[in-house]
Amino acid sequence: MTVTLASPQAVDQPEWIRLYRGYADYYGVAMTEQTLDTVWGWIHLEDMAFYCRLAKNEDGQAIGLMHYRAMPSPLRGTYIGFLDDLYVDPAHRGGGAVDTMLDALREEARGHGWPFVRWITREQNYRGRAVYDRHATHSDWQTYQLDIQ
Repeated sequence: MTVTLASPQAVDQPEWIRLYRGYADYYGVAMTEQTLDTVWGWIHLEDMAFYCRLAKNEDGQAIGLMHYRAMPSPLRGTYIGFLDDLYVDPAHRGGGAVDTMLDALREEARGHGWPFVRWITREQNYRGRAVYDRHATHSDWQTYQLDIQ
């Protein structure tokens, strides 16, 4: 399967919504119209270092998405990349889309001058982790979340 990546345009919004809802469903997160509107807006803000790429198949159908951004690293005195979301439609998994997306992310990071890109995933995301292990080094960092309620 040939996969190309593109920044989403207005015409891509319905496909982006479909994919992002699929991602949220996988993680058990309720997706609201307000969240969709907010994130779609971030993607198109010129002065925000938040990016989206849609993976498209040969027919131009969006089959995956990734959201990533610049993140300050105070210990290094520079920005690094952070991959927030990576998702491929289940019907299109196993065809190399994630490999293409991560290769493109590496090039994007180089272009931004980021020394590396970090991300987190669910411990039980075995299929995704198998691909990540081919592209990246599993770090020894533990992730915590301080809930504010």
